[in-house]
Amino acid sequence: MASPARARKAPGPTTPDPHRWMTLIVASTATLMVVLDVSIVNIAVPQAQSDLGMSDAGRQWMLTSYALTFGGLLLLGGRIADFAGRKKSLLIGLLGFAAASMLGGLASTPGILFAARALQGAFAALLAPAALSLVTVAFTDPKERAKAFGVFGAFQGGGGAVGLLLGGVLTEYAGWRWCMYINVPIALVAALAARPCIRESRASGDRHYDIPGAVLVTGGLVALVHGFAQAADGGGWTAPATLLLLAAAVLLLTAFVVVEHRSAHPLLPLRVILDRSRAGVFLANLLIGAGMFGMNLFMTYFLQVNLAYTPLQAGIAFLPFSIGIIATTTLGSPLVTRLGPKVLMAAGSTLATVGLSWLTRLDTASGYAGEVLPTQILVSVGVGLFFLVGPNVALSGVGPHDAGVTSAVLSTSQQIGGALGPALINTLYVSAVTGYLTSRGESPGQAPRAVQMEAYLHGYRLAFIVAGALLAAAVVALLALVKTPRSTAGDAAAPSTGH
Repeated sequence: MASPARARKAPGPTTPDPHRWMTLIVASTATLMVVLDVSIVNIAVPQAQSDLGMSDAGRQWMLTSYALTFGGLLLLGGRIADFAGRKKSLLIGLLGFAAASMLGGLASTPGILFAARALQGAFAALLAPAALSLVTVAFTDPKERAKAFGVFGAFQGGGGAVGLLLGGVLTEYAGWRWCMYINVPIALVAALAARPCIRESRASGDRHYDIPGAVLVTGGLVALVHGFAQAADGGGWTAPATLLLLAAAVLLLTAFVVVEHRSAHPLLPLRVILDRSRAGVFLANLLIGAGMFGMNLFMTYFLQVNLAYTPLQAGIAFLPFSIGIIATTTLGSPLVTRLGPKVLMAAGSTLATVGLSWLTRLDTASGYAGEVLPTQILVSVGVGLFFLVGPNVALSGVGPHDAGVTSAVLSTSQQIGGALGPALINTLYVSAVTGYLTSRGESPGQAPRAVQMEAYLHGYRLAFIVAGALLAAAVVALLALVKTPRSTAGDAAAPSTGH
C-alpha cells in the first residue's frame, strides 16, 4: 500500500499544468501575430498597390480577403480545435499561417497576394480559438486564470500598436513584402516552443462539423464583397454582373440561416443571436468594425498620399488611436457601475460618430493636428467604451455550453464588419472620385496633380460620411435592442480574438 506522503505526490486530474505559463506565452504570441497582421498590412497598402498595379477598386481585397475568411471560418475553426485537438490545431494554424505569409511576400500579382491573405485568414480562424482554448484549459485556478487572461488581453491590445509601428518601419526600410515575411519567424518560433511545452486537449461530445454552414456563410460574404468591388470597377450598381453577385450573396446567406435552423449541429445556434440584447451587441460590433476598418483604410491614404507622410510617419501618426483604445478599456471600469452598460456603449458609439464627422471638414489646408488627431482621440475613446462593456453584455446569461460559440460570434461579427465596411466604402469612394474628375472633364490618373488631390479629398469626405453613418447605425441598434438595465457585475468574459 502506498504511503500517505507518496499518495499526495501522485498527480491527479486537477494537478496544474507545469508548463502553463509557457503555454500562455506561446498562445499569446500566436494571437498577437493574428491581431498584428491587420494593422501591419494597413500601413503597407499604398506601396503594395503601386508595386503590384492594383486598381483603386480592387485594393480593398488586401484587407477584406483576410477578414472574410477569418470571420467566415472562425466558428468552424473553434469547433475543429475543440474536437480535433487544440495543440494540433495551433500547430497546423501556425505553420499554415507562415506558409501563407511567405506566399504573400513572394506575390507577383494582386490575385496571388489576395489569395495568400485569404489563406492567412483561414489559418488564423483555426489557431486563434485554439490559442484561447489552450489558455483556458491550462489554467484551472480562478486567480491564475484571471492573470492569464489579463496577459492574453494585453498581447491582443498591444498588437494593433505594435503592428502600426512595425508596418511603418518594415515598409519604409525593407519594403512592404516584409510585412508578410515577418510572420514566418514568429510562427516558426511559436510552433517550435509549442511542441514540447503544450499538452494536447480535446473536448468530449459529438464531433460533427457544419461544413455546409461554413461554405454558405463564407461564400455569401465573398459574393457580397465581390459585388461591391464589381460596382466600383466600372460596372456600376445596376450592371448585370453586380446584380448577379449581390443576388447570389442574398441567396447564400439566406440558405445559411435555413441550414442553421434545421441542422442538428449548427455552426451558429440561432438561440445565441435571438436574445435582443445579445443581438444588439453583435450588430453594433459589426457596424463599428465596418466603420472603424473603413476609416483606417482611407486615413492611411490621406496621410501617405495627401500629406506625403512616409510609412513610418504614418504608423506613428496612428498610435494615438491604439493608445486611446487600450487606455479606455483599461481605465474605464469605474464608468460601468456609474452609467450602466447600455448608456456607456451608446455614449461611446455616439462619441466615435462625432469624431468621424470631424473628418468631413477635410480640404487642401487640412493637417494632422487639426483633423486627424482629434478624430483618432474621439473615435478611440468611443469604441474603447464599447469594447469595455460589449463582451460582458453579450456573454451575460449565456449557458456554459454556449459560452464558446458566443465569444466566437462576437469576434466573427467584428471581422465580417471589417470585411464589408472597407469594401462598401471603397466602392463609394471610387465612384465619388471618378464622378468628380468626369464633371471637370478630366480622366482618372491623367488629371493635373492639384485636381487629382481635390478629387481624393472629395472621395475621402464621402468615405468618412459613410463610416460615420455606420457608427451612427450602431448607436441606433444599441438603443433599440439592448435591454436596460443589464448589469455586467460578476460576469467573467474571456478575451475574444479580433479586437
